[in-house]
Amino acid sequence: MYDTRKMDLCAQSYIIMNDGHKIPVIGFGTYAPEKFPKILAEEATKVAIEVGYRHIDCADLYGNEADVGRAMREKITDGTVRREDLFYTGKLWSTFQTPDRVRPVLEKSLQNLQLEYMDLFIIHTPLEMKPGDDPFPMDENGQILYHNTDIRDTWEAMERCKHAGLVKSIGVSNFNRRQIELILNKPGLKYKPVCNQVECHIYLNQRKLLDYCRSQGIVLVGYSVLGSSRDEKWIDQNSPVVLEDPVLVTIAKRHNKTPAQVAMRYFLQLGVVVLAKSFNLKRIQENFQVFDFYLPPEDIKDLEALNRNYRYVPAIGWEDHPKFPFADEY
Repeated sequence: MYDTRKMDLCAQSYIIMNDGHKIPVIGFGTYAPEKFPKILAEEATKVAIEVGYRHIDCADLYGNEADVGRAMREKITDGTVRREDLFYTGKLWSTFQTPDRVRPVLEKSLQNLQLEYMDLFIIHTPLEMKPGDDPFPMDENGQILYHNTDIRDTWEAMERCKHAGLVKSIGVSNFNRRQIELILNKPGLKYKPVCNQVECHIYLNQRKLLDYCRSQGIVLVGYSVLGSSRDEKWIDQNSPVVLEDPVLVTIAKRHNKTPAQVAMRYFLQLGVVVLAKSFNLKRIQENFQVFDFYLPPEDIKDLEALNRNYRYVPAIGWEDHPKFPFADEY
């Protein structure tokens, strides 16, 4: 199914998912903290496509789908790519998980993007919140208002969107093993999740979840592979910096590569689809240059030893949600 050595030969490497569609192994992430102007996502996405990225990862929650869509359409119009060359991932936010809201919000995203279909649509998180247009509904005490739709009903609505041709593939994000199994064991299941997108980096290598997903034919997609954007809204500012890790830096120097390139290469060789985001032209280019070297087993072993099950995005404050995914081992 997946031979990492083949990736040395081709910068357009992909994995074939369980529904037969292909997902490029490197994706360009478009999330940015609120302090950054949305227009940066548009310019960076255009640069990324010009560099060679074909997998674009975005979400309704990010508030920049219209900007990312403009970038994609411009690169299609000027002949850089065809629509079928691009792989776009969108996400269903937690306030839209009731079955009646799934297709309308997907259609809204497609309208913002000015696209006829998404390549991949995933449930952003199992932490469902009160249905509505406020992404973070709160009570008078500032507590998030939760909701409790059966995730299997949400999944059936996702399946209907696929059947209608609005999306080619459907998957999940931030799900633990039990939550994935709930869908896999659903009576009348039409389509398995093709992927589970989760936080994944050298301090949280997700090996047990990766092994489980692989056993089920589900691709693991890693976000924050280079560490986090260190958004003050979500991230502890005293958290360790992935790209400054001494072991990672030493290995990078040995290969004459950047720490970011080695961090990405490590997960690519494990069979993880990696997402990298940057608004810096030089780093956008560098992060794509990971197909011309190979990490030997001793490097993999040294990087493996860095795992400490550390989350940059631990969803603190939501631990009391009945569907909180991170209390389980994986």
